[in-house]
Amino acid sequence: MAIIILFACIITLVLLIAWARVNTFLAFLIVSVMAALLLGMPLNRIPQAVNKGLGDTLGSLVIIIVLGAMLGKLVAFSGAAQKIATVLKNTFGYKYVTWAMSLTGFIVGIPLFYNVGFVLLIPIIFSVAYSYKVPLVYVGLPMLASLSVMHGFVPPHPSPMALVSQFHADLAKTFAYGTIVAIPAIIIAGPVFASTLKNMQSSPTIILQADQLTDEELPGIGNSIISSLLPVLIIGGATLTARIFGDNTGIKNIAGFISEPAIAMILTMCIATCTLGLWAGKTLSTVMGIYAEAVKDIAMILLIIGSAGILKQIFVETGVSTQMASILQQLSLPPLLLAWLITAILRLSLGSATIAGLTAAGIVYPLMGPYGPDPNLMVLAVGAGSLFCSHVNDTSFWLFKEYFGLSMKQTFLSWSLMETLVSVIGLIGVLILSEVLRQ
Repeated sequence: MAIIILFACIITLVLLIAWARVNTFLAFLIVSVMAALLLGMPLNRIPQAVNKGLGDTLGSLVIIIVLGAMLGKLVAFSGAAQKIATVLKNTFGYKYVTWAMSLTGFIVGIPLFYNVGFVLLIPIIFSVAYSYKVPLVYVGLPMLASLSVMHGFVPPHPSPMALVSQFHADLAKTFAYGTIVAIPAIIIAGPVFASTLKNMQSSPTIILQADQLTDEELPGIGNSIISSLLPVLIIGGATLTARIFGDNTGIKNIAGFISEPAIAMILTMCIATCTLGLWAGKTLSTVMGIYAEAVKDIAMILLIIGSAGILKQIFVETGVSTQMASILQQLSLPPLLLAWLITAILRLSLGSATIAGLTAAGIVYPLMGPYGPDPNLMVLAVGAGSLFCSHVNDTSFWLFKEYFGLSMKQTFLSWSLMETLVSVIGLIGVLILSEVLRQ
């Protein structure tokens, strides 16, 4: 019965937003409370679950998203995004622009969490799309496919790192195997799939494309790239420092502090305010005005993301996702396939890739043992499952939809289908790699 209620709630949410045109934030609140009541949650626990879901979700994301939006707006209005787009255009040309975007997302996605990478790279996507006069989805999806794959498959991202620990896998092998599996997933779900979306038009309400500047007004390419990708450099440099000086507790603690995404973003904003703002001739009040506009742009996105966290929390606390996973565990399937399937179902139910992966790990851990599957491949199987079919209960779904100005139907046909391709291709890659390693 609980499973039926879960799917009924998700369908109701889609209908409220797509058919009845109810405000997305309100629709999430209504469906979340409805789900809690139908699933038998005690009345006194419902407000607590609502507050916890909203607070936990925004608590971990709000600083990153807000500061990322500020940086993105500055990158756009300073001309840095235009400069990067111009260099990409001249280097790769129109024919290979989607491959260039995938490569950028792959490199940036190694050290950077998805949400940070999204808000950091979105102005570059807008600028490239404007420069080539092509749909946003066509140039944006390949880059975001790379970011998503790296977030779900390889350390040091939260879910893969935790799974490596839980399955007692080897970090270096998992990274190597994950990269091997990630490349075909990125290619097929990125440039190849994007080629089918050339005619998908959008109506973005968030304007990240500033007026085109002359070549003399643009910042240098070095300044543009370094300032735009500074969070990557800070996090990557601090992480590397912590590994090199792992025996020095003081340096390790400082590097660990700096490598936290929120701290890295704060440092980035202080530096970028100078490199792309004050030192480029802008007044401090002008830069602060750019930041204020950025916050206005993403206010509703933050509310939607927070409300998606409420629905996830209701499903977690009522135990409905665990019930579904327990049923699937009874199926007679190969361990890697079963791990992927359980994680995919949890992803459909909960929305969060990280939570789906960590929840699945506890369920499939009994499958491990002396004669069980390779633990490194088990990490990748769970990681692939955690990316399956992102939809209305996933914060990334709404980030993509709102920034790109798409309808619900368009978002399902682009973002959700891309995530499904990534997940399925990842599973196929894991199964093939498993057979190769057995030889």
